[in-house]
Amino acid sequence: MLDMLWWLIFVAIFVTSLFALVDAVRTPGQAFPAMDKQTKKLWVGLLAVATFVSFSAVFTSMRFFVFIALIASLIYLLDVRPAVRSIGRNEGPYGRW
Repeated sequence: MLDMLWWLIFVAIFVTSLFALVDAVRTPGQAFPAMDKQTKKLWVGLLAVATFVSFSAVFTSMRFFVFIALIASLIYLLDVRPAVRSIGRNEGPYGRW
């Protein structure tokens, strides 16, 4: 039962990191430095490694590295993604005006 729970957690982390990777690849490269969020190459590289680690954790027991991958994915999704997405949608600090 506990092994199944860990497996489900690892699959959820893999899906999260894969979503973050696809979103980072689709985002224009100029948006990252414009919002002071490093570069697109850095984020795509970090998220690619996080996706690989979380995918391999589904079949192995690399629990520690999976949580590092989750942290990288969550930083992108909760901090970088909202800032970068506001560039392309004409959203300023006061909403759409």
